[in-house]
Amino acid sequence: MNPETKISPTASQTVGPFFHLGCTERSSIASLVTPETKGERIRITCRVLDGNGEPVSDAMIEIWQTNAQGKYDHPDDKQDKLIDPAFRGFGRQATDETGICTFETIKPGRVPGNDGSLQAAHINISVFARGVMQRLATRIYFAGDPAIVNDPVLGLVPEDRRHTLLAQRSGAGEWSFDIHLCGENETVFFDV
Repeated sequence: MNPETKISPTASQTVGPFFHLGCTERSSIASLVTPETKGERIRITCRVLDGNGEPVSDAMIEIWQTNAQGKYDHPDDKQDKLIDPAFRGFGRQATDETGICTFETIKPGRVPGNDGSLQAAHINISVFARGVMQRLATRIYFAGDPAIVNDPVLGLVPEDRRHTLLAQRSGAGEWSFDIHLCGENETVFFDV
């Protein structure tokens, strides 16, 4: 190679900001519910922050969760529970200029872990953002849920870091969850 040749990164070497262009109104899924969906309605607001605590305005959040009975609408979920045809278990939103996106959904039901014990209610999250080479996987648990004490996955997280996975109640049926990409308050991300 000629020493004067300069190599520049290409778009394929990062997940952002190029994916943000695909988050049009048609491609975004902010509501996972219909009027017929069974379960406790909740609204969860996610805020993505960088290491300095500044909002990340061009991130994308995907959520995936069970229905109110604890059943994923996926062929690999072999539980003998009914799928709720009025519930979409997947959502996708881009963050706005303040780093925020909001989902209308239901409180998820509990599912068994690998050891057969029940996991606490949670929502699976994937975060895509500029400078992030692969998606970041995390979970939202709900502060005050007594089941989090015995959750087998949360039990793997050091106790002093578990708070980074807890959504906080911000009103009736309203929850807020901050995702810190790095820094002192970095959210726990899972290697999945």
